Order: sequence, then structure tokens, then C-alpha cells
Amino acid sequence: MPQMTVLEILNRTKAFFERKGVPDARLDAEYIISHGLSMKNRMDLYLNFEKPLTDAELDTLRPLVARRANREPLQHIVGDTSFRGHIIKCDPRALIPRPETESIVDMAIERLKGIDTPFIVEVGTGTAAISIACAKEIAGAKVLATDISEEALSLARENAQANGLGTDTTDSATLTFAQGDLLDAMSDTAKIDCLIANLPYIPDGEKGKLQPEVDKYDPELALYGGPDGLTLVRKLLQQTEGKLSAGAPVLLEIGSEQAEVLKTEAGNYPWLDFEGIHKDYCGNVRFVSYRAK
Repeated sequence: MPQMTVLEILNRTKAFFERKGVPDARLDAEYIISHGLSMKNRMDLYLNFEKPLTDAELDTLRPLVARRANREPLQHIVGDTSFRGHIIKCDPRALIPRPETESIVDMAIERLKGIDTPFIVEVGTGTAAISIACAKEIAGAKVLATDISEEALSLARENAQANGLGTDTTDSATLTFAQGDLLDAMSDTAKIDCLIANLPYIPDGEKGKLQPEVDKYDPELALYGGPDGLTLVRKLLQQTEGKLSAGAPVLLEIGSEQAEVLKTEAGNYPWLDFEGIHKDYCGNVRFVSYRAK
């Protein structure tokens, strides 16, 4: 029997994924096959379409394909994802960073222009993707990343190390970590120059209704934020009183339908000015911003 080629396996995998309801079936098939065959990137597939696959190569691919067909996230299978060009390890310890979140780093960069050594705090860091991007892209920044989950922080520290930031906890470190509930994790009394948070904001009533990749594989602690999804966001905003430098931005990722709610409630935090509602790269409402008075 003639051996199957890369192209044949790609087409079969795409069709299999489509039957299983996998989004972006062709793209995911390319990523998984190129990963399983240890290619540098998925573009190498196009240079090797006619290459026959050995039995050993097929044996390597089968369990990877089966995992994706079971709707395990692609990022867990290949082991990482890119966030603003920084490679971030992904596994069930923390929420997978989404490309749509990348815009919040641009928002921080813009608002911190002219500040030589800004003190940035990210609450609910997860994989530390946002904190790593800030530490590497904002000159002179000192970043504190907090999370309530020790498992998430262990992954965050691994990502910091892999991105050349180490896990030093001294005052001179570019990126440090602390465990605790929102800003209660802070022991530093220094005023915050920029506060960033992508907290759980999915309403509790959505449990069991999300895509399998999220519902089955993302940690529940990182997803749900109370009856309307805003319990932790409101708690964090209350905690900011007295902890921000004058003019410091507060940048929050939220659900698109929650932005107007937070705008309406802005008067509950008289030490903050509600700055605006912002869209992501795809044109979807995703962020709100405040500024300390």
C-alpha cells in the first residue's frame, strides 16, 4: 500500500476536524501536523506536500489529532502561543492568552509615555503574557504580577524565565510576582503608575454554555465573575483608592456588554475619572479605562 503524503494527511485531518466541529479546521490541522512532524513552522508543510509519511510519523500524529478532535485547545497541544511576538507556554493552569487582549499593552504604552520608571501592576496575571509584554516593551518599567492561584503563578514564573526575565523578587527586578486576592497581594506601598487587569468577567449563568475548548479546559477560577460577571472588577476598583499615582491609568478587559454598565457606575469610585470605552484589533468593545485624579 502506498504511503500517505503530507497533503493527504492534511486534507483528511481537516475533514475530520470539520466533522467534529473544530473551528478553523484547516488552520488547526496545519499547526498540529507541522508541530507533530517537528517542522519549524506550518509554512514548511507547503514545501513538503508530496513527502510520504512513515508509520512512525503517523503514530506521532494520531494522538495529537485525536486530542484536538476532542476539542482540547490547540495551544495546549502544541504547548504555547504567541502574544505580541513573545512565546507564552500554555497549559490548564491558566487561561490561554487571546490575541484580542494584546491591545491593552498598546494602551499602557501610550499612557505611560514620558514616565521614566513606571510601576505597573497586573492583577490576575495567569500566564503572565501581559506582564511579560509590558516588562519587555516599556522601557524602565517595573512590573508586579499578581494572581490568587498558585498554579497560575507557577506557570507565570516559567514564562518569565523563558522570556529572559527571571523570577527575582528583589526591588531591582523588572518583573516580580505575588500571590493574593486582587490588590491585597501587594506588600509594596509604592504608588501604582498603571494598573492592568483581565479578570474573570463571564456571568455565572453562562457555565456549561461556552465552547468546549473553554468550558472543559480553561480553569473555572479564571472565567466566571459572579451574577453579571463584574463582581471582581467592582472589588478591584474599590481597592484602588489611595494606591494610584495622580493620573495613573486603570485598564480593564471586560465583556462587550459590560462597558456601559461600568460607565454608568463610574460615580461609585470618586477618586477615578472614567476615561473611555475601547475596541480591540477586531473592532469589538473589549476594554474600559479610568484615570486616577
